[in-house]
Amino acid sequence: MPDNLTASHADAHGGGKLPTDLKVRIIAGSIMAAVALALTYAGSTWFALLVLVVALVISWEWGRVVRGASFDLAFLVHAAAVTVAIILAAQGYAALGLAVIAAAAIVLVPLVFGRGARLSVLGMLYVGVPAVALLWLRGDEPYGFLAVLLIFAIVWASDSAAYAAGRLIGGPKLWSQISPNKTWSGLLGGLAASTIAAALFSFFIVGASPLGLALTGLVLGLVGQVGDLAESALKRIFGLKDASALIPGHGGFMDRMDSILPVAVAAGMFALAVDPHAPARALLFGI
Repeated sequence: MPDNLTASHADAHGGGKLPTDLKVRIIAGSIMAAVALALTYAGSTWFALLVLVVALVISWEWGRVVRGASFDLAFLVHAAAVTVAIILAAQGYAALGLAVIAAAAIVLVPLVFGRGARLSVLGMLYVGVPAVALLWLRGDEPYGFLAVLLIFAIVWASDSAAYAAGRLIGGPKLWSQISPNKTWSGLLGGLAASTIAAALFSFFIVGASPLGLALTGLVLGLVGQVGDLAESALKRIFGLKDASALIPGHGGFMDRMDSILPVAVAAGMFALAVDPHAPARALLFGI
């Protein structure tokens, strides 16, 4: 997500009223959250459509960032592979979907030259693997919806608390060379919020462990914060503030999904290790 506001930036708007950019940010974020929740709840097919649209947009943004191109041949390969992988995963063939992503990454190697070559291959994995993981989790009934909802709750709580803590508390910078406005207070606030959100989530699931989910929230919250920093580092390499300007107040879809993507992969890896035949249940209930 976009960097936390500095205290000086917040003070410039005056006290008592929300800054205009923050109002736009809240409205846009609320609309996106409502759409995501509605389509996730509507069922696996609607959720697959949501994932497909977001994945294609991020594929486009990735090309703009690392290659400075929008609709080149590499993007077409990227988009085609992501589409096929998502269709396969939605039909219950997650392993085949991952195979398609891996094959497309290999195909991209000779297609791209120069500075963005390796990063173009990385982008194939960055978009495709989380998409397959999310669909794999969502397709595991009757717990699929709850598993994806847990991921949303952890990431949204972490991002919101990190933003608020960084703005209200401030303090020492986390890594100024990579993300000049992120603070240690934001990191700790985000981790506390993700832990609490996951623990509270357990009270809505019969048989779930509050302590187990709290630990899940802490670990996945940390993964999300690392993902946020990694995306900031990528933009810093190419001298960009945002991946695009598609979402008012947030930048691009990459900027908004920078935490969810690595969290989805981490959640999928945990589920795979615990019970590959019931991944959503594994994420919610553990071993």
